[in-house]
Amino acid sequence: MPIPMLIDTHCHLDAPEFDTDRDEVVVRAREAQISQIIVPAISLPTFAGTLAMRNRYGCPVALGLHPIYERTHREEHLLTLRDAIANEKPIAVGEIGLDFFVAGLDTQRQTDIFAAQLKLARDFDLPVLLHVRKSQDQVLKQLRRFGVRRGIAHAFNGSPQQAAAYIEQGFKLGFGGSLTFERALNIRRLATDLPLESIVLETDAPDISPSWAYKQRNEPAYLSRIATELAELRGISLTKLAAQTSTNAREALNLPLR
Repeated sequence: MPIPMLIDTHCHLDAPEFDTDRDEVVVRAREAQISQIIVPAISLPTFAGTLAMRNRYGCPVALGLHPIYERTHREEHLLTLRDAIANEKPIAVGEIGLDFFVAGLDTQRQTDIFAAQLKLARDFDLPVLLHVRKSQDQVLKQLRRFGVRRGIAHAFNGSPQQAAAYIEQGFKLGFGGSLTFERALNIRRLATDLPLESIVLETDAPDISPSWAYKQRNEPAYLSRIATELAELRGISLTKLAAQTSTNAREALNLPLR
């Protein structure tokens, strides 16, 4: 039986880890029935590379300033981001959010940068691709503050109660390679028990590699096997899982049918 079409809702295809074989990575993804690969930016210097993925491979892109790099972001970068959104028409603002896990980051500065980008998402009526680590409740607070009601909480690993709060806010929850590890009990439980209508699939390649590629580079072609494992966990067919998660991704990001 052929693999149904899938959407990788979060992949850093522009990352330097793919510089030597990016064309081959994309070919393998297409052979694995990955119909679309969403590529988010992480900082102003990466905007050009992110947009190049759209120009070369037809990847939908998001533009944003990642919280981990808060020390490198400047006020003028937010102005440039506004101009880039207006001119380049990305499908979302991202990757944005809050990271209270990495030591040494300025919590208040992260929050200020995140808030400014949520305002841009609201102004341009765009969804957001969220980076959330040890900050679920704080991210939810800001989403409510700015009335942002569409997007994806990438690599979700919160509580069932927090998952419900994101869903109530209109968000989908992203799951990827982490669910393939038997010891990832919380993620596997969430991916199994949450409403299928609230789940999207992602790789976060080249990061968050699945169990069979542990400590190796991740890539979008692996999404088909991740999807197969999730379908088995949920006790449903791969066809049903692929169809619903792809519908969810299109709904969250206003993607065209492909």
